[in-house]
Amino acid sequence: MSTPPDALPVADALAARQRKALWIAAALIVVWGANFSVQKMVFREMSPGGFLMVRYLVMPMAAALLLCWRHGLNWPRVPRSDLWALLKLGIVGHLLHVGLVTYGIHWSTAFSSSLILGCGPLFTLLILRATGIETLTRGQVAGVAVALVGVLIFLSDKLLGGRFFASAGDLVLLVAASFFSYYTVAAKPLIERHGGVVVMTYAVLLGSAPVVLVSLPAGLQVDWAALRPAVWVGMLYAVLISAFLGWLVWGWVNAVRGVARSAPLMYLMPPVAGLVAWAVTGERYTGIKLAGAALTLAGVALAQFAGGRRDPVREAVAPVD
Repeated sequence: MSTPPDALPVADALAARQRKALWIAAALIVVWGANFSVQKMVFREMSPGGFLMVRYLVMPMAAALLLCWRHGLNWPRVPRSDLWALLKLGIVGHLLHVGLVTYGIHWSTAFSSSLILGCGPLFTLLILRATGIETLTRGQVAGVAVALVGVLIFLSDKLLGGRFFASAGDLVLLVAASFFSYYTVAAKPLIERHGGVVVMTYAVLLGSAPVVLVSLPAGLQVDWAALRPAVWVGMLYAVLISAFLGWLVWGWVNAVRGVARSAPLMYLMPPVAGLVAWAVTGERYTGIKLAGAALTLAGVALAQFAGGRRDPVREAVAPVD
């Protein structure tokens, strides 16, 4: 049976759009992978608290401009009950998740940070299981076990070498990953009612004030006039390009390619982060560390994709930051 002639241009256009989305997603993975090293450079100059203060002075303005661009002054109306839920999302996603991620990256290394945050789908899976939304298959249980062994192997050099401060940073990142997993599960019904952009922007607007209040003392201690231009560029890269614009672009990629096809690309982020840190900051890795990283990513992938084609855990593919 031949294909109708008028269907060929449509199929070609769809294929071209898929290829475009793939290339854009690959570029975004590079942006996110490099962001770990960029943030560590910025934190050395202005402190994690100073960075958080600036970030959550800038992010609400970006969120408000986005809503104005899409809706003018008639912003989408949200019921009071959902506003309360969005406030809780803002606190969990921004005050707790992004706040802990910021300090965790500062205390840990770029490669470790990217790998530990990549374990987020494991926590999403456990939350779904604990709340009775999903059951764990044998493959998912095996994936969780393999990833846990991989993390222990990955961190063994720090633990055996007595580098407990860096290990504490990794522990903070694990807790931060669990908060993002809660955010992922709690945001899903809101996104279904209001759309991803509305939920993201309102959560930013409602969650920014607590972050600014908590980080204000650290921000006031920064000598802002003494900061080098490169630090300001790095901060804007981390806040506007990697975080805000990155989330919007990733949402578009998922809409074009589908979450299931886009999710595997996230496993490229730790290798990219490791390569950038190796080239730019001189970070070095032992064979044991690389083996632990590979085992961790394999376990996360197994847990994430062993639950069937419509496994909700696939949605936990990127951190809020």
